Amino acid sequence: MAAAPFAFDALVGAPLNHLLRASSWARESLIPYTGKTVSVRCLPFSASLQIIASGEVTPAAAGALPDATLTVTPGLLLRMATRDDTAWRDIVIEGDTALAGAVHHLWRHLRWDAEEDLSRVVGDVAAHRLAGTAQGMGQWARISGENLLRSFTEYWTEERPAVAATNDLRGFAADVDLLREDLARLEKRVLRLASR
Repeated sequence: MAAAPFAFDALVGAPLNHLLRASSWARESLIPYTGKTVSVRCLPFSASLQIIASGEVTPAAAGALPDATLTVTPGLLLRMATRDDTAWRDIVIEGDTALAGAVHHLWRHLRWDAEEDLSRVVGDVAAHRLAGTAQGMGQWARISGENLLRSFTEYWTEERPAVAATNDLRGFAADVDLLREDLARLEKRVLRLASR
C-alpha cells in the first residue's frame, strides 16, 4: 500500500487566501462552488482545500473526498510556475471539470501584487524601486535561461549531434513519405506485371 501524500493544505491555503482577498473578481468566481473541495497532488505532496461562502479557501476536513482532483508532476509544476499556458493540458483532472475550469481560470489570471504588499512595509517609493529591480532581475534570468537553453540545443544538435535538429527530422520525414510513395507505385507496377 502506497504512503499517503504529505498534506500542505494550510501552507497553500494562506497565500492563496491573501491573493483572493486582494481580488474580488476571484472570490466571486469561486462562490458558486461553495462547499466543494479541490485536491492538488504532486506526489509526495498534496493540498486539499474547501471553498467557503466568502470565496476563500480553508483546509478540507480530514478524509473528505475531493470534488475535483488535479494531479501534476514536478516538471509540470515548474512549467506552471513559469506561466506556460500549455502546461494545463498535461494535468490529470478527475471529478468536477467545471470546478477544475474555475481553478484554471484563477491560475491564468490571479496575480500577486508584490509592490502593493511591499509598500505597506517599506513605503511606496522603496516598494516601487524594489519591484522594478526584481522585475529587471527576473527578465535577466529569463533571457539568460533562454540563451543557455539555445546554446545547449545548438551544442547537442550541431557540435555533438546526439539529438536530431528539427530541420533534419522534417527532411527525414519528407524522405520517408517520398520512399513510401515510390514503394506504392512500384507495388502497383509489380501487380500489373504479375496479372499479365
